[in-house]
Amino acid sequence: MPSLHWERVLLGTACCAVTVTLCSLCIWQLVVRFHKETTGPVVPPCFCLNGGFCQDEACVCPNEWAGQFCDIVNVCEDSVYAVNVSENVIKNLTFERILVGKYSSSKEKCEPTTVNGNSSVAVRLCTRKGIIPVLETPRILNCNESLDSLALQVETADTSNVSAIASNTQILTSIPSRLTTQDISAAVNIAVQILRKPNVTEDSQASVAVLTTVSQLLDANKTEFDDNNLVNVTASLTKTMEEFSLISNVTQPNVAVQSVPLKLNSSTVLFLAQRDTTLSYFPSTKLEIQENVPGLTSELSTEVQILLNIKSNSSSNDGRVGFVLYQNDKLFQSRIYRSNNNLSKQIISGNIDGGRASGVEIAFNPKYNTSELQLRDHACVFWDYAINDWSTAGCMKGRDQFLRCKCNHTTNFAVLMAFQIKYKYAKPLEYISYIGVGLSIAGLTTTILFQIFTRKTRKSSITWMLVSLCSSMLIFNIIFISGIENQNARKDSSDTSGNNQQFSTYTTNTMLTSDVVDPPADAWCTVVAVLLHYFLLATFMWTALNSAQLYLLLLRTMKPFPGHFIVTMSAIGWGVPAVVVAITLGATYGEGKALNYRQEELFIKIIVSVIWKENKNLTRNKKDSLMKKMTGLQICILYTFRSPIVKKKVSEVFSVLRVPEIQIYLHSEIYHVSKSQPAKHSQGIFRLSEISTENISLSTLPNGC
Repeated sequence: MPSLHWERVLLGTACCAVTVTLCSLCIWQLVVRFHKETTGPVVPPCFCLNGGFCQDEACVCPNEWAGQFCDIVNVCEDSVYAVNVSENVIKNLTFERILVGKYSSSKEKCEPTTVNGNSSVAVRLCTRKGIIPVLETPRILNCNESLDSLALQVETADTSNVSAIASNTQILTSIPSRLTTQDISAAVNIAVQILRKPNVTEDSQASVAVLTTVSQLLDANKTEFDDNNLVNVTASLTKTMEEFSLISNVTQPNVAVQSVPLKLNSSTVLFLAQRDTTLSYFPSTKLEIQENVPGLTSELSTEVQILLNIKSNSSSNDGRVGFVLYQNDKLFQSRIYRSNNNLSKQIISGNIDGGRASGVEIAFNPKYNTSELQLRDHACVFWDYAINDWSTAGCMKGRDQFLRCKCNHTTNFAVLMAFQIKYKYAKPLEYISYIGVGLSIAGLTTTILFQIFTRKTRKSSITWMLVSLCSSMLIFNIIFISGIENQNARKDSSDTSGNNQQFSTYTTNTMLTSDVVDPPADAWCTVVAVLLHYFLLATFMWTALNSAQLYLLLLRTMKPFPGHFIVTMSAIGWGVPAVVVAITLGATYGEGKALNYRQEELFIKIIVSVIWKENKNLTRNKKDSLMKKMTGLQICILYTFRSPIVKKKVSEVFSVLRVPEIQIYLHSEIYHVSKSQPAKHSQGIFRLSEISTENISLSTLPNGC
């Protein structure tokens, strides 16, 4: 008896120590994590009006509003414009509400019998003067002209007809969403031929109309540019744009052309653009060209800049420098690099006439959603017309607050980026995991110790099966709570875009093939995923074996189990999960390919997504997460706290602590009610009772009483 008493004391002490230790560790983890989150830099939220929301410390405004606080109207309202069709005929053209920088098509259509039948007869641009949206004079379309017919006319058109052709082309491309590959090809051919006309810069209306057409083409559907027949056509346009940039200055929403004379004493020429994101286009006031500067600017408001280092100038003063800036890369369709994100990549080119450049430095400051994407790598490239694709030859890259490039030639430059998708980690679910799993570990540990110390009171097979089940579940929970803070989660917590890094030097450049990369392979995550997979399967297997054992106990009440029962069950319980994990790992694992373990997503993401799609009536969600994570505590209650030994000990403890009985004298009254005798007869008595009660007896006596 004394030995048994000390075993129970030791068991109780061990269980209490384990429970207190694990609960303390869980509380400490929660305090540390909460302290880290609350002591970070506090960024004051931006104040946005009219449905705008704050992102990256700036207001993202709806299309109808602009400005720093979304307080500037960004639309032109419905309008009616009267035009003279003939001497005595005036026709009203009706235009719908349109955003600033866009064209509104008239509701009036061309006659169905014309070449452009059922097309809008006019378009009207909504622009801005200061902060006030204004509508320009409508442009009237020649309903008997099409892009194909204009392409035939422009070859032989003289200077007097070029403006009309350019204007009609602009009108026919004013609705980019309707443009087809054939329309784009025809419009590009028209633009190229007009820009190559001699003295085209003298006709400012034609130049502006052509650049507007190019800008509208950059708003067309990207899929329309995938046709291989457009490769040579778009290459011809970009080459022509480089030549045109040396003689003109035109700025449009999606393309900007700037040119300055090259002075004899010029050593460097810097072109920079500061994008106004609130207005969604490049105003000319935001484009700037500086000469004889020491290097690139460090102002973070600058989104793209290019610095030409002039090596030698011509002896005359007729040299020029030209720059072209494209808002996106639709004219540069790559077969090597594939983009899966809808991120616009700016293309910038620098060209010199009458001099040579010893080198080119470019800096990009791209904007992307840092809450969803994390920049992993970038490549500095130029458009190689020999292969009609991007190339890294002659370029190096660097990175600090900007993505820097350094090349030994001038042409169209861009930066290709590779992102890693940021996984969102639910903080409440993580706290539930720490609390629930901590309690589950304490309960499982208590159950294992209790089963071992009291094993002589039951069959050895029962103890072994339950201890195996609890052990597999305990190891699973320990690995889970240890690996929940995985390496990629820690890497995602801080953006590695380099905003706080100091630029050191340029490095070698390698071509990228996609803008999305998998998380870097991590041996720790792989080990955690494999072990979690194994012990979770082992838990399922031991649960099934326990059920089978209970079934056998019912059938074979007085008979012993077959020989080697425990050995057979152990081989099945621990061996079958090992085979499954080995087959799965061999089929899915590849060198350099991470298993992408993300907290619980490895096991429940596929199941939830499949079942949810199949069964639309499922409504239960995170409310059960805490109870599911406390399975070990439930097992402890079932197999430990409710066992006869524990119940007996608890009864003995409470019997010692029980409060002695106190006798209370209660006054009881009995009432007799009768219809014939309205008088009340009461009888007062005193009785001894342990429970405070008051008895009221109501009876109806017969009339004859």
